[in-house]
Amino acid sequence: MVLRPITREWLLVLGLLFPAGCADESSQVSGPSAPVWYEPTPREGEQAAFPRESLPEIDAIAVTPVATPVSQATDGKYGIGASLSGFRPFPADDPWNTDISRAEVDPQSSQILTYIGLDGHLHPDFGSGTWNGARIGIPYIVVPGDQPRVTVKYEAYGDESDPGPFPLPFNTPVEGEPHDEGDRHAVVIDRDNLKLYELFRAFPVNGGASWRADSGAIFDLRTNTQRPRGWTSADAAGLPIFPGLVRYDEVGEQKEIKHALRFTLARTRRAFVPPASHWASSQEHPLLPPLGMRVRLKASVSLDDYPESVRVILQALKTYGMILADNGSNWFISGSPDERWDNDELRLLRRIKVRDLEILKMEGLVTPYTF
Repeated sequence: MVLRPITREWLLVLGLLFPAGCADESSQVSGPSAPVWYEPTPREGEQAAFPRESLPEIDAIAVTPVATPVSQATDGKYGIGASLSGFRPFPADDPWNTDISRAEVDPQSSQILTYIGLDGHLHPDFGSGTWNGARIGIPYIVVPGDQPRVTVKYEAYGDESDPGPFPLPFNTPVEGEPHDEGDRHAVVIDRDNLKLYELFRAFPVNGGASWRADSGAIFDLRTNTQRPRGWTSADAAGLPIFPGLVRYDEVGEQKEIKHALRFTLARTRRAFVPPASHWASSQEHPLLPPLGMRVRLKASVSLDDYPESVRVILQALKTYGMILADNGSNWFISGSPDERWDNDELRLLRRIKVRDLEILKMEGLVTPYTF
């Protein structure tokens, strides 16, 4: 098992956020409707996509490929932070899209939360403007189907990464730019072919003619996709990053988030639970949280005193919860930067304390002794 160190830990004590980040793992295999476990042996071939007639959400964003460069797009369908117009990645039965509002609470929920620390609270790891010169959050770019592909050279986890090539435009945004430290995630959505491309520790070479990265993964947005058991992705838990981001097009335009959110904790266990496929820790204390752990905001928590933008986020935490995806600062919820975010409103998420949360029943726990 390969473990990769935490590469980003911004220790800040003031302000809206404490940008912390991902750290750990890579690669993927596409599978049929229900998530499928694969052993980390030769890569399985890509499965056939779902029939288009069974995917009404996909038709809402399918467009004819055009040759217009992403940087010159004017129709709003492509570009950095472009709206997906209500499209939700992956089928309705995908773990990211599952309604868990009535799911059973884990019998050790209270003990685990107490061990982490009941005085903690949520933090928005996204917003408008910059922090320390970098935009706040994990950016993404939407590209057309004819976007030229470039090669990616992997420097750390190539054996667990998808070889590509990747449709990375010259203006692909990278998390944490202009700094070289940190996770440096690069996230690209091919809107016409409904594919998601993600890189960890991504750096353009020769102005973007090619790229180098520590790991990378490709996901088909039309099918449930599960990494091979024991593999990482561009995220420590082996999960896709994009479907767990809080995006302004959902909060500000659709007024609804229809999927689980991504979050981080400072200390995790050498274990994982589905939908995760990888751990990123050497610690084995039984009360440390495994990657893939799902947390829900208690139904009893009132949302009445929050502005609409925050209510949308908190309602998603009640309906879909949030999935532990990486090592980072405690209770940091991931999102995409956007100048339309109101940082003062987002700061109100910090009112939600750990006591307001509950861990859902964890089934299928994988440890070094059950792997």
